[in-house]
Amino acid sequence: MRKTEMPASASLGAPDPAAIVEREAGLHQNLSSRQVAMIGLGSTIGTGLFLGSAISVKLAGPAVILSFLGGSMIALTVMWALAEMTAEHPAAGSFGLHAEIYLHPWAGFAIRYTYWLCLVVIVGSEVVAAAIYCKLWFPGIPSWMWVAAFSAAIIYLNTVSIQNFGRFEYWLAMIKVLTIAVFLVLGTALLLGIGFPPIGAVNYRGFFSRGWTGVLLGITMAVFSFLGIEVVAATAGEAAEPRVAVPQALRRTLFFLVLFYLGGLTLVVGIVPWNQIGLGESPFVHVFQIVGIPAAGHVMNFVVLTAALSSAMCNLYFTSRLLFSLARGGYAPTALGRLSKLGMPVSAVLASSAGMVVAVMLSHFLEATAFVFMIGVAFFGGPFIWIMILITHLAFRRANARAAKPVLRFAPTGPWSSLSGLVALLGVLVSTWWVPGFRVTLLAGLPWLVFITLCYGVWSRANRNNRAACHSQGVSTGVSTVPKSFHRPE
Repeated sequence: MRKTEMPASASLGAPDPAAIVEREAGLHQNLSSRQVAMIGLGSTIGTGLFLGSAISVKLAGPAVILSFLGGSMIALTVMWALAEMTAEHPAAGSFGLHAEIYLHPWAGFAIRYTYWLCLVVIVGSEVVAAAIYCKLWFPGIPSWMWVAAFSAAIIYLNTVSIQNFGRFEYWLAMIKVLTIAVFLVLGTALLLGIGFPPIGAVNYRGFFSRGWTGVLLGITMAVFSFLGIEVVAATAGEAAEPRVAVPQALRRTLFFLVLFYLGGLTLVVGIVPWNQIGLGESPFVHVFQIVGIPAAGHVMNFVVLTAALSSAMCNLYFTSRLLFSLARGGYAPTALGRLSKLGMPVSAVLASSAGMVVAVMLSHFLEATAFVFMIGVAFFGGPFIWIMILITHLAFRRANARAAKPVLRFAPTGPWSSLSGLVALLGVLVSTWWVPGFRVTLLAGLPWLVFITLCYGVWSRANRNNRAACHSQGVSTGVSTVPKSFHRPE
């Protein structure tokens, strides 16, 4: 009888890291270092900075600067961990694959499916937001037409080729970067009185107006703002030189995020009294209006539109790679692990897009029930993923030290950076109970973990039965590389 090869996840022995990484082979490695960095910024800088930054200011007052400084330190520990593990195991499955290798198959299963659902909800919400922005210029066109048009364009760009995707996303993200750069220059000129009457430091008085409680709750918002840097790690399977490009892009992405958020919010609370910043108004628009930029509202509407589309494109990219990785590991239907002639996981993109459509429909018809639960899982997913990344990094360090294997180091020697980030993130997750609108994070997140664990149990039981049947027929279940059916057509 002909031997049948099973995916690496089905093996009975200890996981072979090389074989697990190899099963995701076939993606075209054509992303440059600058494109990888822009994908990270595109995913992370969405409408949250331009429109949602007012929430952070309301929580912490001028001390929001300290909140984002604390959030950036937490993000730094995650960046170090990701850079080390990705340099050692570059693959599209990223931290989900690393968790499967160093923790347990359940960890890889739970991480990838949790983040997949998280991103599906985010992509759906970004497309809906883009349709809302278009109403300023075209109030007579129904929103569903914009949703359909933007979704089709985003899906197309995620299926043609990785070169075209990287090129298009680079320029979309560049619009956001240039807008923030202009804001930083104009804001600094306003504060220092360069070409304008000086504002000075008057608005920084009452720095701790909201107390240390406000600062700590503000860290929660800061962490949510930095979520998205982990998308950079998923580009490892398609970066030209992943061991160099991905760690370098992670450093660049975090540097610019800290600069944009810390610098931007420092200027915002210095120019506008913090208690006058409204939740329904973008602080960026306010500053542009002060300096007399014509049609500031229209300019910013264009910027937030491109920000939403850029974020949706990047997140659909990442969610399709997660589904592709799950399929290659045997955790999802095999068809979702196939690649087109251009090396794109088209089936995974379409399946993730279908999830996006469901999210949009639920947001319209079941806003008070199912969609609220999905939003809660989306909020829960980010901190949960960062926590699991740090736990995996501790296991990664321990395993390589035990094997006396040299690895490229970014984090300081010892476990302390990952441990401190882990403790801080657990505090962030618990604190969501007291952040207005975020209580749903724990209400939905914990039941989701129970549900996904039950799903893993069902899959694991079925897989064991399948292996037992193979053994009874004398079929091999040894670890293989990539099944032939996964290779892209030539």
